Amino acid sequence: MKEILKVYRNLLIQKRYSDNTIGMYCNYFGDLCKYFIGQDLKKITTAKINKYILNLIELRSISISQQNQRINAIKFYYEKVLGREKQYHELHRPKKEYKLPKVLSKNEIKRIYDVTNNLKHKCILMLIYSAGLRRSELLNLMPNDIDSERMVIHINGAKGKKDRISLLSDNLL
Repeated sequence: MKEILKVYRNLLIQKRYSDNTIGMYCNYFGDLCKYFIGQDLKKITTAKINKYILNLIELRSISISQQNQRINAIKFYYEKVLGREKQYHELHRPKKEYKLPKVLSKNEIKRIYDVTNNLKHKCILMLIYSAGLRRSELLNLMPNDIDSERMVIHINGAKGKKDRISLLSDNLL
C-alpha cells in the first residue's frame, strides 16, 4: 500500500497539483486503500466504489463537496496512475447545491472597519472585502501587484494557479 500511495503522490506532484489538493487526494485515496485492504485495487468495480461512497455518506455524513473530492481522488488513481479510459464516469455524483453567498450589509462592514484600530489590519480587511481576495491571495500579494493608475490589483497564481485581476477601490487606495 505504501508503494501505491508513493506512486500516487509523485504523479500528483509531477502534474503540479496544489499542496492542498495533494494532501487531500492522498488522504482520501489512503482511506479507499484501507477500506479495500487485502483486495487488488485494480480489480475493484465501480459498483463496489459506489457502495464505499454510500458507506461514507451514511456513516460519516460526508458533505457533497467531500463526496466529489473523494470521487476525483479515486478517478485520479484509475485514470491517471493506471492510465485507464475514463470508465469511472459511472461513479455517482451528488446533485449540485446552489446556495447564495452570505453577504454582509454596508453597516456590518462599516462596523468591522470602525472597530479595527490597527491600520495594517484595517488595510487587510479592506483588501479582502473590496477585491474579493482569498486568504492565500492576500498572503501572496506584493506591493507591485497594486496598479493605482489603472485601479486594479494583479493576483498571481490564484486558485487553480490562474492569474486574475480585481478592482482596486478608491476607499482602499
